[in-house]
Amino acid sequence: MCGIVGYLGNEPVYEKVIKGLSRLEYRGYDSAGMAYIEDGELVVKKCKGKVVDLENVVGSVKPLSHIGIGHTRWATHGVPNDVNAHPHCSGDGSIALIHNGIIENYASIKQELMNRGHVFLSDTDTEVLVHLIEDVRNAEKVSLFEAVRLALSEVHGAYAIVVLDKSNADQLIVAKKSSPLVIGIGAQDDFYIASDATPIIEYTKNVVYLNDEEVARVDRKTGLTIVNIDNQSQTPYIQALELKLEAIEKGGYDSFMLKEIHEQPRSIEDSIRGRVNLKTGLIKMSGIDEHEERWKTAPRILIVACGTSWHAGLVAEYLFEDFARIPVEVEYASEFRYRNPIIYPTDIVIAISQSGETADTLAAIELAKERGALIFGVCNVVGSSISRATHCGAYTHAGPEIGVASTKAFTAQVVVLYQIALSVAQKRGVISNERTTRLMAELGSLPLKVEQVLKTNAITEAIAEIYQHCSNALYLGRGYSFPVALEGALKLKEISYIHAEGYPAAEMKHGPIALIDENMPVIVIATEGASYEKVVSNIQEVKARKGQIIAIVTEGDKTVKGMADHVIEIPRTDDSLVPIVSVIPLQLFSYHVAIMRGCNVDQPRNLAKSVTVE
Repeated sequence: MCGIVGYLGNEPVYEKVIKGLSRLEYRGYDSAGMAYIEDGELVVKKCKGKVVDLENVVGSVKPLSHIGIGHTRWATHGVPNDVNAHPHCSGDGSIALIHNGIIENYASIKQELMNRGHVFLSDTDTEVLVHLIEDVRNAEKVSLFEAVRLALSEVHGAYAIVVLDKSNADQLIVAKKSSPLVIGIGAQDDFYIASDATPIIEYTKNVVYLNDEEVARVDRKTGLTIVNIDNQSQTPYIQALELKLEAIEKGGYDSFMLKEIHEQPRSIEDSIRGRVNLKTGLIKMSGIDEHEERWKTAPRILIVACGTSWHAGLVAEYLFEDFARIPVEVEYASEFRYRNPIIYPTDIVIAISQSGETADTLAAIELAKERGALIFGVCNVVGSSISRATHCGAYTHAGPEIGVASTKAFTAQVVVLYQIALSVAQKRGVISNERTTRLMAELGSLPLKVEQVLKTNAITEAIAEIYQHCSNALYLGRGYSFPVALEGALKLKEISYIHAEGYPAAEMKHGPIALIDENMPVIVIATEGASYEKVVSNIQEVKARKGQIIAIVTEGDKTVKGMADHVIEIPRTDDSLVPIVSVIPLQLFSYHVAIMRGCNVDQPRNLAKSVTVE
């Protein structure tokens, strides 16, 4: 969950590393550091805090080195402080290393190294790894490239690393397993290394995504060399990035989160484009079409995901069972493989992840593959680990999501899952042409409806001002709106640090109603549909206990409007598409509350964008 960058080339390294770390800071911002070679010496600068704090540590005299590495940290081993910040150095001070991941057997390796005289300064597993590499190089009398390969064969866990050796200012060593790493190949023997493509896109579109257990050397004399952990040579596969530089800039917005909320009409449209054909009434998705028989005969679908993606999976459960009449189980990927799940070869497993790098979801995929299930990935990042680990899948086309709290990724995931469910329903012959045509038309109207909902921003901001100091909040929804209640509560927790819980509205009477008083805002998704009258009854129960009702209602609603303290109207939408439209005001509400409380909405405390460790 940390961000790593590296540069080897013809230009000074400082600006490239600092700019790269700034673009990766959404991956972690507990501490930051960099290392470079200058006048034959290894220089390390690091500190607790953000990248701007690192700039202050470096000071006004910028290094002129043409080789360097940088790191922005989300703490796993060791509290955030100057000592635990990366890079970490070998005992003799000749090697610097940055790391994203967790070395699970670091404690036993550390004890062995201490027995051999190694002294450690930090509490991190990363320092153990760099000492191990030093130990192997000295003991085996091998090159740094070989020492890294041999050392990694002894470790268990996840890693993406970049290693810098002060005796060779023309070379960087990189390796990965279960944590993302990409190498950019620029002009004139320039090489760029990063956790993802955002720091690279400004300089080159040509990249190589390392596979698990591959070790690479970038060298100004010999170019790019890749071997696997067994020392077998690998041929680099160079891909062209589709990412555009302007997509990772704020574009005039005060924050990435606000920008990404307002990008949803476009991201939804991009997630539909080329897949839905209103003239033929068909949905074309290669991951479905190429495995048509498996989808037609599948007796069950398992969905694995974490966080916001799990909420999208809950919406998908309703969609698949409603449209395609297939039983669905939605699992936390983080729990899936630890309870010995029952997986049949006839099952289809849908893995959902914004980044495509979520460690728990990747682990669930590997388990399901071992049991013979068909694995379908839904993710946002081309070339990501999940996109390569699955048998087939669909990209969400949401574009880069920099804000840690997911917004446009959620709606894009639901849109893609909606199309999958409709397509499978068509292939199984369990949905009428009339209903399909109507739902496809509704789907096509979503971007305009979301545009309309975004115009409620001023109303939402005014409501946020009233409740910015609340300590708790309750979110309620029924049917398709229950996952939206969960997602709304998560957003408020993530960025404003207000305790919030989402519940099925009917479950309120089974405990949560005890919490309701005149200080408790209760946010209810109360749109017209199959369960509307039941939700109205739940609102009455809240009002009887003096709870403060904020209701998301269908445009023109009179009943709830007469009961609620505040209403936010959204366009009339089919029940199955309400989650995509109703979640928008909840995102805006969380955003405004957080801003009013002085919170950093793009980088909320203790969180990181991609959870690449278990």
